[in-house]
Amino acid sequence: MAGREMPPLREQIAEVVRKIEWHPSWGLERELDWLRNMGDWMISKKRYWGLALPIWTCDDPVCGWWDVVGGDDELQSRATEGWEAFAGHAPHRPWVDGVHIACAKCGGQATRIKDVGNPWLDAGIVSFSTLGYRHDKGYWKEWFPAHFITESFPGQFRNWFYSLLVMSTVLENREPFRAVLGYATLRDETGREMHKSWGNSIEFNEAAERIGASVMRWLYAGANTEANLNFGYGIADQIKRRLLVLWNVYAFFCNYARLDGFDPHVHTVPVADRTDLDRWILAELHVLVDDVTKRYEDFDSRTATWRIEAFVDDLSTWYLRRGRSRYWKNEADTDKRAAYATLWEVLTTLTRLMGPSMPFLAEEMYQNLERSTGADVPISVHHTDWPVPDPTLIDDDLRRSMSVVRTVVGLARAARSKVKVKVRQPLPALVVRARSEAERSALVRLSTQITEELNVKELRFASDDEVLVTYRVKPNFKVLGPRFGPRVNAVARALQAADGAEVQRRHAKGEPAVVIVEGLELEVPAAEFDVEAVDAPGFAVVDDGGLLIALDTTLTPELVAEGLSREITHAVNGMRKDAGFNLEDRIITRYDASGDGAAVFATFASEIASETLSTTLEAGTAGSSREAYRKSVTLDGHEVTIAIERRRA
Repeated sequence: MAGREMPPLREQIAEVVRKIEWHPSWGLERELDWLRNMGDWMISKKRYWGLALPIWTCDDPVCGWWDVVGGDDELQSRATEGWEAFAGHAPHRPWVDGVHIACAKCGGQATRIKDVGNPWLDAGIVSFSTLGYRHDKGYWKEWFPAHFITESFPGQFRNWFYSLLVMSTVLENREPFRAVLGYATLRDETGREMHKSWGNSIEFNEAAERIGASVMRWLYAGANTEANLNFGYGIADQIKRRLLVLWNVYAFFCNYARLDGFDPHVHTVPVADRTDLDRWILAELHVLVDDVTKRYEDFDSRTATWRIEAFVDDLSTWYLRRGRSRYWKNEADTDKRAAYATLWEVLTTLTRLMGPSMPFLAEEMYQNLERSTGADVPISVHHTDWPVPDPTLIDDDLRRSMSVVRTVVGLARAARSKVKVKVRQPLPALVVRARSEAERSALVRLSTQITEELNVKELRFASDDEVLVTYRVKPNFKVLGPRFGPRVNAVARALQAADGAEVQRRHAKGEPAVVIVEGLELEVPAAEFDVEAVDAPGFAVVDDGGLLIALDTTLTPELVAEGLSREITHAVNGMRKDAGFNLEDRIITRYDASGDGAAVFATFASEIASETLSTTLEAGTAGSSREAYRKSVTLDGHEVTIAIERRRA
């Protein structure tokens, strides 16, 4: 029975190509297109370096004999000289050139031709030539095929990818790699190709020295591989600033944990006994673990990088900022231990998630966070188990509630900006009109987060009949006139008399307003009038799709005084930093102030002292030592002179 005829090699390669996971996915079709339309290769090159072509020719040009040697065993058996110098070396120049064989035609000496193979031939056979394919196939099978390769896709579909596929198909009729990532090219910051002659190329060592290799790794990890990547020092500075957010959180933890002697293996607090804020960040952390794991498994470092960055931003600008004062409590306070334990768990998990993209930064953090504790832990972050999401810690209700809270806080900040009231100035209340009972419940559950973050005394919900904002309709007569002619004034009056809230709702959706004029129902397109929101007196209002928030901006003398006390605290802490004091330094604070300024110091003395680590807070800077750091400041119109100095033990 005759054997089945094999399909052409081109078709065999195509079948192997279809077994591979291509990233981007269109790489599959690009490789198949090359197979369908490929041209000839120039197999040899007149170079020194490269795969030595195993062709020997007779030294006598008249003879014209030549032969191809099939391997090192055959070459050894046929060698007439030079084998001893070649033995043990790779079949490259200069060693292989010293081996001669006998001419089978005239009996003279034959020498290898000087040409070398196209370098892609060498690259294509590397998974066989370097893993003992001919001499130890059992070992070779342990490593073949490669799980993953990556190379810039311009040109590689017809070069390296192609040569790997040809060699593997001919020798084993299977894929040489399971997955491949083909990425685009590197350009300068303006998107222009880099060339030394243009003066816009950046040498690697120069870039690594100036901006750091970790910054470049994070830039590459977050790149869109389908598009060209722009690279330069300005872009690198943006990446560095984003990485500094993580480093600053890490530094904050290390500084305060060191001062308080926090030991993660001793000062433990059950998750059930931690705050909503702690449980929220842990829920987000374990969602992150799940997301990043899936992205890495799909070779999608870009989305993994973005997700980690977004989480770190939440960690810094919400979790840590919201809970910063917890780290200043008494060492035995359970809430303080819970804050440390939570932040430690978050940071140690992040080291593992960042390990594949940022191996050295992750290692630096791991060694300090875990190895330095003396616990029996793996020697390296890269020896630890990959994090596994804990579904019992993923509280979706809490996550949704915190999302609502952060939306409300963002709107309230916009309201403060609108009336130019500083966040350090306490306000009487935030009034909210929620869109649903679920939103209202979320805000009630986490009301403390809102009042503390926004520096308001109370969160309350608007009653049904409470008017916090009205809407003034402003007709555009330039376009209304031609449309309605003699009725234009009547239409304008009807618009202004209509239910402003309903007109505004329709206008926001781009829908026309409907008015009755002289018994006729008329539609006025949204583009032909504007709607202006008018806040109720004493309120700053922002409406976002029906979620309405109103800041009560009424300032009593008591609130003004409290606001000034916070300005004083901020000023003293700024002086501590300017004077170069350590975080743990206790200080003596003296002040010269008069009138309302002096009264604020007296009324809020305990709060100011606590927030500035002042063991002494007293009037009269004249008693300050010569070593005191002194500064005169104007706080909300009040002239104050402050002197601070370290307290001597």
